[in-house]
Amino acid sequence: MRRTRPPVSPWPFVAVGAMAVVAFMYGYAAFAFPSPLISVVLPLVWLVLFLVTCRWFSTRPRAAVAVPVVATVVWFVVVLGTARA
Repeated sequence: MRRTRPPVSPWPFVAVGAMAVVAFMYGYAAFAFPSPLISVVLPLVWLVLFLVTCRWFSTRPRAAVAVPVVATVVWFVVVLGTARA
């Protein structure tokens, strides 16, 4: 008797791909707006969020898609917040 595998969810792959796109946003901001907050702290925030995405890859595949959305919102808030200063 053969075992059947459960279908593989595409959502964690979408989440990791979206985090790669967000990494380019964070990298561009580090070069375009040189400040300690954007050049040091923001990439560390991205790294933590990327680790959360990797951790949730298997355990919470649909929830992993929310992490790049949160990362994008954090990016907009920080970039627009430092632009006013």
